[in-house]
Amino acid sequence: MIAKIGKGSNMYGAILYNQQKVETENGAVLLLNKIPDTMNGRYSVAYFNKCFEPYLSANIKTEKTVRHISLNPDPKDKVSDEQFTEMAQEYMERMGYGNQPYIVFKHTDIDRTHIHIVSTCVGIDGKKIPDDYDHPRSMAICRDLEQKYNLHKATEQEQKQANKVFRPVDYQRGDIKSQIASVVRHLPKYYSFPTMGSYNALLSLFNITAEEVKGERNGQAVNGLVYVALDENGNKESNPFKASLFGKDAGVTQLQKHFEQSNEKMKSNPARLVLKNTVELAIHTTNSETEFKKQLVEQGINTVVRRNDNGRIYGMTFIDHESRSVWNGSQLDRNLSANVFNDWWNNGSKPELKTQDNPVSKMNTIDNQQTKDLFGFIPQEHLSNFDIGGLFSLLPEAQGVDYEEEQFAKRLKKKKKGRRL
Repeated sequence: MIAKIGKGSNMYGAILYNQQKVETENGAVLLLNKIPDTMNGRYSVAYFNKCFEPYLSANIKTEKTVRHISLNPDPKDKVSDEQFTEMAQEYMERMGYGNQPYIVFKHTDIDRTHIHIVSTCVGIDGKKIPDDYDHPRSMAICRDLEQKYNLHKATEQEQKQANKVFRPVDYQRGDIKSQIASVVRHLPKYYSFPTMGSYNALLSLFNITAEEVKGERNGQAVNGLVYVALDENGNKESNPFKASLFGKDAGVTQLQKHFEQSNEKMKSNPARLVLKNTVELAIHTTNSETEFKKQLVEQGINTVVRRNDNGRIYGMTFIDHESRSVWNGSQLDRNLSANVFNDWWNNGSKPELKTQDNPVSKMNTIDNQQTKDLFGFIPQEHLSNFDIGGLFSLLPEAQGVDYEEEQFAKRLKKKKKGRRL
């Protein structure tokens, strides 16, 4: 079993993300610790957020108050709800969070059923719970739980893979070829992206771009791909490297297959609805591009905005690191197209989206309270203090990896002829 510990400052976003899984019948609430029941047994995002407020408002100086932990058994393990609950309680007790409020959510939207635990590291006295040596202590607890519940043991390689970090290319460090290789050789194994545009959006997080090369060589048609390193502003900082230098998975032929597979997989991916709702909430609760991006980053979602030379937005891509999928805004909903964001951020015309029901209960029932009624409970400080450096600790998980903006799709689906680089 692998545990991953996320630290952030957006409690509302962490709760919302998990409850949306329950709403779409891809999850369930297994346990509430130090959180009182309601009269009707139903719970909303606002209610849960309210339960954490005494701890968050008592905070003295801790910046990242939220703990979002996932416990991930091997896909072959069959773990009952009762066992998940017991494991969560023992894990939180031994990690020092036994007396803290926390919620245990089960996720069932991928082949690896697992649990997420949302809590806070701030006690009711406002002091931070010590988190020195969190990771070695967490690993030791996981080994004990594996033995206690007869789970498959995570190998040393899987444990290392769980903490694998993809680093953005730093052209000043040199050895650019090796830096690019460490990213492009592996991204298709972990992420779904259906077009070259969405692939480049994902690559841009790592200061890389891919360019198609077409032409003739010795009388034969040539169609291939080259990779170029970028600086932090998106300017090219290296000579192009042929895709063939990085193995077949980085080349046109394999990427075409990956696009087609991703397209099929994403048609039925329940992450689309969760991501759509999360983006719409961020529109409702932020007032600028910076705030919007910050709120989504704290929920493990990157926003890549494409602008032309005149500053007009012509592309919006959302990269969801939990579902490992990359989506065009218009893929999620026509109300999330590039034009909508261009009118908002360039012309000051904020979109008015229809609100949706967002509460959830332990029995997967939904009441009629509107999302707009929840917005008043969102503390403004939860929209700040995001750390882009922390993003890359989200990539990738070790086991049962759940594998996504451009209107280039039709062109890219055409059969490629001729030699390839």
